[in-house]
Amino acid sequence: MFLERQSAEKLDYYKRLLNAVGSLSSLFSEAPEPYLASRVTENLFCKVFDADNLSRSDVSADASKDKVGFGIKTFINGNGRTMQKVAEFNSDHLSFSGLNPEDKIKKIATLRNERIETTKRIFALNDLIYHCITRQVGKIIVFESPAPLIDINRITNIKAKGKTISFSDPSAEYSFYISKSTLYKRFITENILLEVPVKIISDPFTAVEKLISEAGLIFSPVKSQPHIFLPLYSTRGGEKKVPEKSGLNQWHAAGRPRDPNEIYIPIPSWIVNDKFKGFFPPRDKDFELTLPDRTTMRAKICQDNSKALMSKHNADLGKWLLRDVMNLQEGELLTYEKLSNIGLDSVVVYKIDNEHYDIDFTKIGSYENFALENGEKAEETPEQEEE
Repeated sequence: MFLERQSAEKLDYYKRLLNAVGSLSSLFSEAPEPYLASRVTENLFCKVFDADNLSRSDVSADASKDKVGFGIKTFINGNGRTMQKVAEFNSDHLSFSGLNPEDKIKKIATLRNERIETTKRIFALNDLIYHCITRQVGKIIVFESPAPLIDINRITNIKAKGKTISFSDPSAEYSFYISKSTLYKRFITENILLEVPVKIISDPFTAVEKLISEAGLIFSPVKSQPHIFLPLYSTRGGEKKVPEKSGLNQWHAAGRPRDPNEIYIPIPSWIVNDKFKGFFPPRDKDFELTLPDRTTMRAKICQDNSKALMSKHNADLGKWLLRDVMNLQEGELLTYEKLSNIGLDSVVVYKIDNEHYDIDFTKIGSYENFALENGEKAEETPEQEEE
């Protein structure tokens, strides 16, 4: 596992930070166990081990390092055999709500597996593991466990009881909470890698005040990177769909011969020509676009009214998005059902400066929320014309 390959210096630093953060638990909780917020553990892990923080993405990993993805979990240790949430499927509810328990679980397992595989493709990961930070009175315990795909053909012990369905495969036990469309996995505290004694400070405010006065620290508000959300779909005709001959299926358009990877991401006019005018460089001026796995490509804004985000070299964007991420074969149309199964239908683009941008995937509904926050109707996504 990952921690076993780290230096003694790194591990000691990790333990000291876990101890320090845990000692301030009474700032946030009156429980006797140390308190660690999930976002804190993600940031702390990335700081200590120089890992890429993926928590801003709605994917199956919170961090990555050396082609390994990490689901970073923090929870009360309890009896060492607790069920913890590993996935939510609210946006897919209609696809399994009417199924019997066995078919429902197979559908959930299929969706879970697809999300893990998609995460690995997006960030070019070879493996995915759970990094678990559990808490009990007086200490923090760290262990790691695999994050395998659910073996659909070997699912057993399907038991429906009330609002839950429990099941297992050869590697793990699971429970699906029907009312919340949430999948839980049993985590067993074993093969412990670190134990960190923690003494919770009874008056953490005095400690923080002393820290400020001694170090002269000045806290300033965190400013988010300038960003916009873009839909991977259209709502022309009143329903979400990926047009068959434009946008992410531009390669299928009639007319001139096209590369099978030719696509563009549509940009709503209210973004590029109105409320976020100037966010992108002028039309046809190329810039560097960094992908979630930190590789880069040259990209540009194209077409009439600057309505399209494309790669400078016609096929680069489609090769990444259709082949590497969506795992589609050449000639296979991308559908909204495919996006829904994966659990994403939007991208977010971050502006670093006028020549450098980052792109990442976001969960279903992200573009709609972004539009509403900016006073636009959620259904007013771009009307993509066949090119």
